[in-house]
Amino acid sequence: MQVLAFLNSVLLLNQLNQVVVIATGFSSCGYVFDSSGSVSQRAESLLPKLEEFVENDESGSPRDNSVNGVGSSLLSGSLSMALCYIQRVFRSGPLHPQPRILCLHGSPDGPGQYVAIMNSIFSAQRSMVPIDSCVIGAQHSAFLQQASYITGGVYLKPQQLDGLFQYLSTVFATDLHSRNFLQLPKPVGVDFRASCFCHKSTIDMGFICSVCLSIFCKHQKKCSTCGSIFGQAQTNDPSVSEGKRETPV
Repeated sequence: MQVLAFLNSVLLLNQLNQVVVIATGFSSCGYVFDSSGSVSQRAESLLPKLEEFVENDESGSPRDNSVNGVGSSLLSGSLSMALCYIQRVFRSGPLHPQPRILCLHGSPDGPGQYVAIMNSIFSAQRSMVPIDSCVIGAQHSAFLQQASYITGGVYLKPQQLDGLFQYLSTVFATDLHSRNFLQLPKPVGVDFRASCFCHKSTIDMGFICSVCLSIFCKHQKKCSTCGSIFGQAQTNDPSVSEGKRETPV
């Protein structure tokens, strides 16, 4: 109910404000609320759609992306859907809104989504769309730390979930212009570690393909992404240096 109160408060701040809610599950993600559909629509109307989404997601594909027995959500898919919606709004009329994405995240990171999530982060940065992150899970999210840091958003892990509405309304409800006059939480100790492409695990040091920038935790003879052969020349021309090599991260 605290989240519903926050959504209603955002709509009440300005009559031009628009809220879109994307639910993210273990095997799917989808739109469950769009305030542009009706002028008098309130956030409470998303509850039936959210319950239906949860039922459909639980009956979907098995959770093969679990981390330590706990399933991870399809964060990359929801970020892509949010960016596509924003681009559609940009191209639909003469108005130039100031969109931002707020991720209310409670599940652990899925290392297998590293590439897709980073692509979404860089797309948001290019479109100048900040990604705010409110982590309500047991541990910090390295992916969302990087997302908020790179796009200029706000990352916060509330200490007390009982006061979640206060955190949401005081930190994330402010518009981009007003944030210049507020003392918002600063990023501290951002985890910039990457996930390897071979085992989808987080690594501190590894090898990177100089052609496609794929990351591996162990030395490989051939890049599994682009097919480049490491340590061999690609041409008979002696003036060309040795072939594509792996470079430590």
